[in-house]
Amino acid sequence: MAEFIRIYEENPNPREIEKVVNVLRDGGLIIYPTDTVYGLGCDITNTKALQKIARIKGIKLEKANFSFVCADLSNLSDYVKQIDTPTFKVLKKALPGPYTFILPGNNSLPKEFKKKKTVGIRVPDNRIATEIVKHLGNPIVSTSIYDEDDVIEYTTDPELIYEKWDNLVDIVIDGGYGDNNPSTIIDMSNGEFEVIREGKGPIDF
Repeated sequence: MAEFIRIYEENPNPREIEKVVNVLRDGGLIIYPTDTVYGLGCDITNTKALQKIARIKGIKLEKANFSFVCADLSNLSDYVKQIDTPTFKVLKKALPGPYTFILPGNNSLPKEFKKKKTVGIRVPDNRIATEIVKHLGNPIVSTSIYDEDDVIEYTTDPELIYEKWDNLVDIVIDGGYGDNNPSTIIDMSNGEFEVIREGKGPIDF
């Protein structure tokens, strides 16, 4: 049974954030709000947790395109090769915001992602998500929670999410209604600017 925790974005309760962080450190999975759709996340450094998410998504871990949720751009150099000034300017302008940027990965990636040439980086404009990452001290690996229902690809009501995911995760955070529009994905891994998916974020950099 997952725990259902209400956290308010305007003023995230530090005790509740700490509870979530402890679950992540213990290899638990969480469902949490972002500035787009609700995400399924775990600690990037915990292999067992990463494997659990891959199993839930029905994919091999080394083939998974999970994004890394960071608190701000200062985490970037931990996982991304040095990026040029024009790329950094775009990131600085767009983040925090509803974007996933695909960037060239470096040699410090966790071993499960070593074979990947690129990583998807996300800095959501949502205080619940960024406070969790800040207190954890490293990014969380994240993936959107799709619904099999074609009419509603993304469930927005935390209580319905809880009903559906109750047995699969350790904590579902109720941070209010989510969006049903995913992030805009932009590939900047080779110095070009290529929109892979148009989502919530406008492309007017």
